[in-house]
Amino acid sequence: MKVLLAAVNAKYIHSNLAVYSLRAYARQYQGEIGIAEYTINQTVDEILMDIYSRQPDILCLSCYLWNISYVGQIVTEAPKILPHTEIWLGGPEVSWDAPKTLKRYPGVDGVMFGEGEATFLELAEYWQSGGSKGAKGDLSGIKGIVYREPGGEIRINPSRPVMDLSSVPFVYEHIGDFQNRIIYYESSRGCPFSCSYCLSSIDKCLRFRDTDMVKKELQFFIDHEVPQVKFVDRTFNCRHDHAMEIWSYIKEHDRGITNFHFEVAADLLSDEEVSLIRSMRPGLIQRQSQAGSPFPLLPVLLQKPSVPQGSDHLGQTSHGADLLTAECACVQALVLVNQLHLPIRQSRTHAGNRFRLQDLYLCRILRHIC
Repeated sequence: MKVLLAAVNAKYIHSNLAVYSLRAYARQYQGEIGIAEYTINQTVDEILMDIYSRQPDILCLSCYLWNISYVGQIVTEAPKILPHTEIWLGGPEVSWDAPKTLKRYPGVDGVMFGEGEATFLELAEYWQSGGSKGAKGDLSGIKGIVYREPGGEIRINPSRPVMDLSSVPFVYEHIGDFQNRIIYYESSRGCPFSCSYCLSSIDKCLRFRDTDMVKKELQFFIDHEVPQVKFVDRTFNCRHDHAMEIWSYIKEHDRGITNFHFEVAADLLSDEEVSLIRSMRPGLIQRQSQAGSPFPLLPVLLQKPSVPQGSDHLGQTSHGADLLTAECACVQALVLVNQLHLPIRQSRTHAGNRFRLQDLYLCRILRHIC
C-alpha cells in the first residue's frame, strides 16, 4: 500500500495541517503514507507529473475554497495517467455535499466527510488488508465516507461522531521540515455560530484541546523560535477562560521572536481580554476580527466614540471591544455580502497589535449611515 496525501496550498509559505494530522493519527502506517504539498501558482500539468512520479496506490486530496478548481482538474486528468490509482477527497469543500462531488467527478472513488482522522485510519486499515480499486472489499462499516460501489452506485455511510480533539497527535515534532513556512495550530474545533453562508456552521459541536497540552505545544514553538503560529480556531475567544489562559501563557513566556495569529469575534471581547491584549509587547499577537452578520454590531456602531481629549486610547464599547475593531468587523461583514467593495489594509493601534481594518474614515461614515 502506497498512500499519497496531497494538498494544494495558496502559497509556498503555507502548510496544510489536515494532511499532517491524518498521517500522524494513522501512526502505524506512516511508513506507507507520503505527503506532497503544491501551490495554486503551479500548473496542473506540473502537479500531475509529480504525482505520477510517485506512483501512489491511493491518492487523497484535501479540498478547500482556494484549491477546489485545481483539485477538480487534477482528479479529472489523474485517472488517465494513473488508471489503477484509487482517488479519495476530503475537506470542507466536498464534505457538505459528497454525493454531488462523486457525480461531478467520475474518476473519484470516495469522499471522507466531516472529521477525517479516525476515518482515514480505518481506510488505511482497509487498504492495508487488501481493499483497493481492483479488489473492492466491504466499506460499509466505515463511518464518515461516501463511496462508489464497483457497479457505480453511490453509497452513503453514516456520519462519524465527533472525536476528542486531544487525541490528535502533535504534528510538528520534526519542525525543521517547516522551515520558512507558517505553522498552523488548532486548540479548538467547531464553531459556536450557525452562519448560513459559512461551511464551518455544518459542524455543530464545539470542543477544545486539553489546555495543558496546548501550553506544552506552544512552548515547543517558542523554544524553537518559530516566527509565526496561526491558530485555525474558528472563533478563538468564544470561551473566555480558554482565551485568557492561552493569551496569559503566551505573554508570560514570550521571548520576543514568535508571534501568534488569532481569529476573534470582536463583539465577544471582554474588558479583561482587551486589558490583557493591551499589556502585551507590540506584535506579539495578531487579531483578525471575525465578520459574521453586521446587524448585531449596529448598536455599537451608533454609539459615539468616547476618547479623552489628547489621548490615543481607543474608545470602548459596552462589551469591552475596541470601537474601531467593532466598526471594521461590520464593514468586513458588508464586504462579504457584497454590499460594499472596499479594500482592506493593515493598521496598528497604539499597542502595536495588528488589525485587518478598512480606512478609518470609511468606518466612521458607515457608522453614521447605519
